[in-house]
Amino acid sequence: MQSNRLPVSDYLDTAVTAARAAAAILQAYAHNRAELVIDKKTRNDLVSQADREAEQAIIEILRERTPELGIVAEESGGFTSGAATWYIDPLDGTTNFLHAIPQYAVSIGLIAHAGALVTGDTPLEQDTPIIGVVYDPNREELFTAMHGVGAWLNEHRIACSSTEQLAESVVATGFPFRDFSFADQYMPTLHQAINTTRGVRRLGAAALDLAWVACGRYDGYWEMGLAPWDVAAGTLIVREAGGICEDIHHRDPWPVKGYVYAGNTHTAPALDAMIRPHLTKG
Repeated sequence: MQSNRLPVSDYLDTAVTAARAAAAILQAYAHNRAELVIDKKTRNDLVSQADREAEQAIIEILRERTPELGIVAEESGGFTSGAATWYIDPLDGTTNFLHAIPQYAVSIGLIAHAGALVTGDTPLEQDTPIIGVVYDPNREELFTAMHGVGAWLNEHRIACSSTEQLAESVVATGFPFRDFSFADQYMPTLHQAINTTRGVRRLGAAALDLAWVACGRYDGYWEMGLAPWDVAAGTLIVREAGGICEDIHHRDPWPVKGYVYAGNTHTAPALDAMIRPHLTKG
């Protein structure tokens, strides 16, 4: 059985190497934004060659070191395959990046598929995040997590906040900006949060929002209409920091469809209860 176990430590090292390579490309462009070529995919959905080159750098490293795994990336697509699949966001917070707002990150998560052997001798029963890396190159903050082992910010172990009440919580969110089809579900939750929490923040990079929940800067976070690569890494980082990060609809084993809520063991259930009445049934 030992030979079939996924080499999780090696995968973490690979993801960190890839994230740093991508960040180096982003920061080179960050100092020379005037020369960036920007394409508009759809309304408020921008991509630059910084995104594309950073993604390519990640993919080259992952393919070289982990050819047996699948890859799903924001700009180039891909598909799930093998015992596990990488989910890559080479630049989470593109709009911030293009406007010189220093709130963006590289996000790389690894989802092991049902049947994979990660720890012990029992195969996983469902798809499970097992590696999470979120790198903020502006603050030089590297958030990492390994399934069953823990979560770290640089070399220090991190944990979610101990806040027990939403009334004492600072929570993060993201507004609809590209897909407005769920606005009628989202807007009531925002209104309620504004009225019942200590404060709501919207900084525009979901991967960092989740990482900041994991290290206790935020007490909770929720958002709708994201992509799987936005949340794959952050989901594990929150979970390994002792928190809860789940699908708002409680249908998937992780928020693969981009409807996510997260927090500590007190605030996450409270957010869930706040959101649930406003969800469209079906």
